[in-house]
Amino acid sequence: MNKCIGILTAGGDSPGINAAIRSVGRALERENIHLLGFRDGFEGIAFDKCEYLNQNTYSGILTKGGTILGTSRNKPHKMPVGKKIIDMTDAIVDTYKRRQLEGLICIGGGGTHKSALRLLEQGLNVITMPKTIDNDLAGTDNSIGYDTAIQIATNAIDSLHSTASSHKRIIILEVMGHRAGWLTLASGVAGGADVIMIPEIPYDLEKVAEAITRRSRQGKRFSIVPVAEGAMPVAMAKRYHELLQKKDQASSRGDRDKVKAELDQLWQEHTGHSMRIARELETLTGLESRVTILGHLQRGGFPSAADRLLATRLGVVCAENIFKGNYGKMMSVQGENIVPVAIDSVAGRVKYVPLDDLLVKAARDTDTCLGD
Repeated sequence: MNKCIGILTAGGDSPGINAAIRSVGRALERENIHLLGFRDGFEGIAFDKCEYLNQNTYSGILTKGGTILGTSRNKPHKMPVGKKIIDMTDAIVDTYKRRQLEGLICIGGGGTHKSALRLLEQGLNVITMPKTIDNDLAGTDNSIGYDTAIQIATNAIDSLHSTASSHKRIIILEVMGHRAGWLTLASGVAGGADVIMIPEIPYDLEKVAEAITRRSRQGKRFSIVPVAEGAMPVAMAKRYHELLQKKDQASSRGDRDKVKAELDQLWQEHTGHSMRIARELETLTGLESRVTILGHLQRGGFPSAADRLLATRLGVVCAENIFKGNYGKMMSVQGENIVPVAIDSVAGRVKYVPLDDLLVKAARDTDTCLGD
């Protein structure tokens, strides 16, 4: 009987996922290995919602955004079943064995890799590909969807320049990225933003206002300000890092849950921070401010050529590692190469923007205010 490999896509959708599915599927077919697609992330393998993929499945999906398999953020050990949250890890293991899978491919970001590690520890042959527009996954230089998201955010900045200059306005553009600033920083530099605010550099709004006022005095009619959804003022950043340290030092699960509740409350209070920034900058500068929130637009549309190429390369190398039986690995982008790295060295780690990163230096050297 021919070997069979399972595949699922979990977490947020990203342009380029379908290119990865197509690539790995076609490569496996060359060795007569079947690919069984599970729908809606880990939920699919928990409840055995699946379909065999073939050449008809792969036809025309290279250019499509989203994921043909569907996705969800449900975790193996925290799966909603009716009104309850149940640990479905055993059910996933049961489906894996009953379907006589040789291995399971998981395409996803940080949460997906933690779940993949959980299944790996249960004895499943798991192999992964990095996918997140946030580019915050440790162990890889790049991930599927990041390039497309940069282009979308950069195009938004380009479009906002005209309306900002026409009305002498401050335009705040809220950009995704969770708690890392890669997407905001890259699109801000590419779009020639005047101020860029990212989580890794806590901001002082008075210094931001000074930079904008200085531009106004120089005769510049507008300012474009991309703000990461996780950007924080100095006081909040201090409290946030204190709570993280407190959580790491907690001696019991109860203490950790209590600190987690405090962190959740802090982020709840942070909701809508772009609107607050706009109001405060109006007061500090006397200039009219407007807010644009890109939201899920950043994850939509056609994948860029770079993301199609990256996803295709990742899929091919993923198949090569399956042929070798080299499981427990994430396909990592390292420079121009795709290198397998241990999933347990990646799961649970976040890749933040280093303060000495070349993009940070480029922003400062081109007179872009970073809020500090």
